Amino acid sequence: MSTAILTGQPVPGSSIEADLRSLGFDVRSAADTTEAETLLAAVPGAERVALVDARFVGHVHALRLGLTDPRFPLAAIPGAVTAQPAGRQALTRAMARENSAGGGTTLVDSLADRILTALDTDGTEVHRPELGSLVATVPADPQARNEARQALTDVDDEAVRLKSAVKSRDGFFTTYCISPYSRYIARWCARRGLTPNQVTTASLITALIAAACAATGTRGGFVAAGVLLIASFVLDCTDGQLARYSLQYSTLGAWLDATFDRAKEYAYYAGLALGAARGGDDVWALALGAMVLQTCRHVVDFSFNEANHDATANTSPTAALSDKLDSVGWTVWVRRMIVLPIGERWAMIAVLTAATTPRITFYALLIGCAFAATYTTAGRVLRSLTRKARRTDRAAGALADLADSGPLAQGFAEALKKPARGLPGFTAPVVALLGGLAVVLTGALTGFGAPWVIVAAVAYVLTSGLAVARPLKGALDWLVPPFLRAAEYGTVLVLAARADVNGALPAAFGLVAAVAYHHYDTVYRIRGNAGASPAWLVRSIGGHEGRTLLVTVLAALLTASQFTVALTALAVAVALVVLVESIRFWVSAGAPAVHDEGEPA
Repeated sequence: MSTAILTGQPVPGSSIEADLRSLGFDVRSAADTTEAETLLAAVPGAERVALVDARFVGHVHALRLGLTDPRFPLAAIPGAVTAQPAGRQALTRAMARENSAGGGTTLVDSLADRILTALDTDGTEVHRPELGSLVATVPADPQARNEARQALTDVDDEAVRLKSAVKSRDGFFTTYCISPYSRYIARWCARRGLTPNQVTTASLITALIAAACAATGTRGGFVAAGVLLIASFVLDCTDGQLARYSLQYSTLGAWLDATFDRAKEYAYYAGLALGAARGGDDVWALALGAMVLQTCRHVVDFSFNEANHDATANTSPTAALSDKLDSVGWTVWVRRMIVLPIGERWAMIAVLTAATTPRITFYALLIGCAFAATYTTAGRVLRSLTRKARRTDRAAGALADLADSGPLAQGFAEALKKPARGLPGFTAPVVALLGGLAVVLTGALTGFGAPWVIVAAVAYVLTSGLAVARPLKGALDWLVPPFLRAAEYGTVLVLAARADVNGALPAAFGLVAAVAYHHYDTVYRIRGNAGASPAWLVRSIGGHEGRTLLVTVLAALLTASQFTVALTALAVAVALVVLVESIRFWVSAGAPAVHDEGEPA
């Protein structure tokens, strides 16, 4: 139960007490600062508490945004301030100071606003939600109160709430084909007590049923799969809109929303490949290639954003040109569409699944994603080369965590730390690229089981260590993690394809999916300011270079059939370790609730 303490002189006819109760607050009143401090101290430390001026005039949704958002320890709007358990100490300290200064006198001005000023003076971070057209004020006299009440009636509180439930940045398909009605589904869910996690789970189940329909290999199954994939995406939009509509944010929900998107898409790829196999067409290599390309695209996004998260002097002519183009409305939508974000991508997959074949679907997906990856990566390279940004230790640490270096690469990095100091700034991405190309191309150009692949893998271990031997603060060092991801995934893909036996590519698909999950999990931990995956986990699954070397050794020592079994066993082992640790971490609320406000690629 949350507690709201009304301070100041009550206003006849005011609805503030009823509004607070409608939001789940137990309302109490204080006549002066001494009584307010006493009531504050009586509220259990594990509960949310709010101080609200009794003269407050505003929309209920303004109160909801200011007083009930679970993501922030302290938050405030004009005339009201709230604290969760993590912010209680700061609020209590500010209250004690105000009581001491005021001497327990009757409240005339707004105690909540004075408390907020005291918190700001202390340098305490207080969240202030963007209210837009919503009214939230403490009128100083009857005329101001009448004007505030008139402004209250002029704005439709529910319409604002529905509009704010939609992300501020979404793709064209999502904005114009999904959100106009999914927001009403979100409201319907909220009024029936459904939670975002339940909707997220429904979206996953729908996508898995879609994958199962695609796996039938029949035209009817493909049509049903396309329809269900769109339905899953509608629910995927709805869960976030429901979270924003009802402010039901949670650590578990943020993790489920992020990971289920990837699980749904990659499970659907597997369903398409199974369906194609039933019709005599083996497209597992295309399915795995699509997963590799899409995952590497995401790593590019994550690495670039982390590298520039808190960079200073972070300007460039390329960024300035982009800002100018943003002023021309149609260019914004074109640039959002050509990067093939999740809405456009899933719509394309659904339509092609229903109307064509899995092979055509994967060809279109690979071509579209390759173009999008080239466009976005080229733009980011230009920005990085033309800006004079100074990157922080935090950014370098995040890139090192995203690199996922195991004991072998870290050992070589430590040994090469001194020699690496004298190398040019572009060394890290160049050696990461060359080392990755060496192992992938050797695997592709030599016969299955050739010992030269092991030699190339050893060289890859050495170059991986050199790439991370010094802090990743160079202009293009954010390319190191995606190059390493492409090398590891690409090696598994080419060796499984060269094995040329039934089951090798599906086993490789499973292994890459398990490893990709680990890499996504690392990203979401970093974005939640909870640090990267624990060192013991990275060591236990070998790091990217250890897994790459192991796969090449298995390919050289085993027959193709034995290699398939080994890949399957490795996939199961990696999946079990990373899933158990990931679930343990996120369910234990080891990170704050962070919801993505932009549409991922």
